[in-house]
Amino acid sequence: MKEKASITLSREVLKGVDRMAGSKQSRSAFIETVLRRYLTQHARTQRDRRDLEILNQNAESLNRDAEDGLEHQAPED
Repeated sequence: MKEKASITLSREVLKGVDRMAGSKQSRSAFIETVLRRYLTQHARTQRDRRDLEILNQNAESLNRDAEDGLEHQAPED
């Protein structure tokens, strides 16, 4: 379900929206698409940041496990 919202944009931003949206989509549709993409990217960035923090917190242990696993592999000829 969509809800109506009123926003105020600068003339320059509105001209850019109109130029990019063109005649194929409404301002509302264009702005919704842009915001959806931003929100998706923002959520992905936050998730990646948390994942990196977890990896960094466990880096020493992970590296030791990797080195231990490499030691048990057959030697190269």
